[in-house]
Amino acid sequence: MKYVRNSLAALLAAAAGMVFMPAAAYGASEGREAAEAIGQESAVPVPGYALKDGTYPIEAESSSSMFRIVRAELTVKDGSMKAAVTLGGKGYLKLFMGTGEEALDADPSQYIGFSEEADGAYTYELPVEALDQGLECAAFSKRKQKWYDRQIVFKGDTLPKEAWVLPAEAGLEDGRYWIDAALSGGSGRASVESPAELTVKDGQASVRITWSSSAYDYMAVYGKKYLPVSEEGNSAFQIPVYVFDVPMHVAADTTAMGDPHEIQYTLTFDRSTVRAMKKTAGTGFWMAAGAAFLAAGASGWFWIRKKRRAA
Repeated sequence: MKYVRNSLAALLAAAAGMVFMPAAAYGASEGREAAEAIGQESAVPVPGYALKDGTYPIEAESSSSMFRIVRAELTVKDGSMKAAVTLGGKGYLKLFMGTGEEALDADPSQYIGFSEEADGAYTYELPVEALDQGLECAAFSKRKQKWYDRQIVFKGDTLPKEAWVLPAEAGLEDGRYWIDAALSGGSGRASVESPAELTVKDGQASVRITWSSSAYDYMAVYGKKYLPVSEEGNSAFQIPVYVFDVPMHVAADTTAMGDPHEIQYTLTFDRSTVRAMKKTAGTGFWMAAGAAFLAAGASGWFWIRKKRRAA
């Protein structure tokens, strides 16, 4: 009788243009847990290009105590990241990077299976879009045969110091220079001032980026946030230079469209265009010059008057 009911349901679903699946595989919408938000609102996502190629231990946080991560190892190569994540239990047969609803419609080739460690623990290899950002990860329960929504955050501040890319060595004496700056990305409507003011201090370069708009409230560079250095006029930021001659990834948050919106850009700094700022005479110079001029004028006047008297 149960078989007849299921068959009838399948026929009715087919007549309505729907796809019928057994309840055990399709019941995720009924039993899916809502993932709790992980407190990362103030963090700036860290992209893979902010890290050196290599494999590093990293701490990862999950939105559910039923999805406890006991060990994680991050591998970085050419700006792409993946993580080997070991769970504290054996309750999940497979994972999917996305929501449980998306997992139901996904091709099974997108599911991530586990490898069993020597101690019996399950380890999954996950692609990592960014650190310090909540990543959707659905987990398929072995016992309940359902997908459950989870969130994972890989915590950038737990990486060793040697994992981070450092700002570029400028190869210039400390001082102030001009350098050509080229902006790409976004809608193409925004621009930055070029040449830009380059400052070298202790061998490290930073650049003042002045936008064509006053609506930018922060910039993010290699996972670090920078606030405006200007209070009036167009938005300006002092940011480190991580690379010369190739595009450097940055993000800028704009309020021009109402709600704050972060936009991805690249900036390219052409090292061959570096030129020193022309030194301009300061107040002291002009005061000295004025005094000399007045002294010379007074001396000339005195000499002319003396000559007239002698005549």
